[in-house]
Amino acid sequence: MSRIPKVVITDFIAEPLDHERRVLDGHAEITALEAMCEEDLKGRIEDAEAIMVYHYFRFTRASIERLTNCKVIVRPGVGYDGVDIEAAREHGIPVCNVPDYGTEEVADSAIGMAISLSRGIHFLNSRLRRGVGDWNVDQAMPVPRLRGQVFGIIGCGRIGTATALRAKTFGFDVAFYDPYLPDGVEKALGIRRVNQLSELLGSSHVVSLHCPLTHETRSLIRKDELAQMREGSVIINTSRGGVVDTVSVVEALASGHLSGAGIDVLEQEPPAADSPVIAAWRNPDHPAHDRLLLNPHSAFYCEEGAEEFRTKGAQEVLRALLGQPLRNVVN
Repeated sequence: MSRIPKVVITDFIAEPLDHERRVLDGHAEITALEAMCEEDLKGRIEDAEAIMVYHYFRFTRASIERLTNCKVIVRPGVGYDGVDIEAAREHGIPVCNVPDYGTEEVADSAIGMAISLSRGIHFLNSRLRRGVGDWNVDQAMPVPRLRGQVFGIIGCGRIGTATALRAKTFGFDVAFYDPYLPDGVEKALGIRRVNQLSELLGSSHVVSLHCPLTHETRSLIRKDELAQMREGSVIINTSRGGVVDTVSVVEALASGHLSGAGIDVLEQEPPAADSPVIAAWRNPDHPAHDRLLLNPHSAFYCEEGAEEFRTKGAQEVLRALLGQPLRNVVN
């Protein structure tokens, strides 16, 4: 009698595994390890036919080299920087993602943050809640009209496109920087292409990042790039924490160069107890307290989306177990 294939979910997702079992029952035995660090995986993944990896830690070469029978590593999300895809390729293991599940949710979150910060909503709510300032709009001024302001997008893939279309409905003049996008996308979307990052930063009232974390985009926005942004502009990051130097963002808020920042992703998640970003955000005497919107990497989430990424991740595992063509191989 042949052994039932073993599928493990490394982290983030725990029982009940209803969505995964709905797809894999009769084909595999699936277990959620609930690991909080890569060290927790030792002795628990080596004989697995499939691994599903989320985002509490990086799945490195060390773990990949211990796999003896793995047919696929699935990242049930968009970003796959948390998996050493080169090591997996060297060992003949395809890595797949789920690139489409959270498109609307992340775009909605980016726009929500941008509107809240640009209209002074977050600032006034934060100040008035603790009794700072008069009960009127004065302390949030100037509050410009959104129509006609430049909404700059870095990375115009699925999520960047969805964000662009939403920004257009608010009357923003939408521009994007993405050197990998073919000519003509701007015509199809009715937005502007900008060929230099510095030009986008210098002209935008809002800058929203929607690029993957790669060797090229790591630390794409640092102190020098923030200095190129317009005085009083807003930055939004719902992509990956490593794309933006968030400490420099807090410094730009403190100096008044930026009027607001919406950060859904940090370089380290969860942040360290001594993180200067968290300290500034929690300190009512620091300008970032009223001007920084901080979320725990949650822009992707909705109930329907969770079912979608879990189901699609399991479906990719099933295709690998059955020897069928895979849909979203990234390595």
